[in-house]
Amino acid sequence: MAENDQKKKQVIQILTSISEDTSVPRNIRRAASEAIASMEDETIESLAIRASNGISTLDEISQDPNCPLYARTRIWNAVSVLETIKD
Repeated sequence: MAENDQKKKQVIQILTSISEDTSVPRNIRRAASEAIASMEDETIESLAIRASNGISTLDEISQDPNCPLYARTRIWNAVSVLETIKD
């Protein structure tokens, strides 16, 4: 369980850097913030379900043609970490 918490912190750190980067389009920053919120949503007990919700949000914005390449790479990095979270 501690390993999953560490992964969660890593993903939140990556997404925070995207959401605070003013060179990234606003809709992508907003989606990164939404993914952070879904990861921190304590009403959903399963971390794997929260990770899955985050993946779906991030997958959607990674397809955005306005997403800068470096931000897309960080999004993919976050998604790959989220995919390893299991209950």
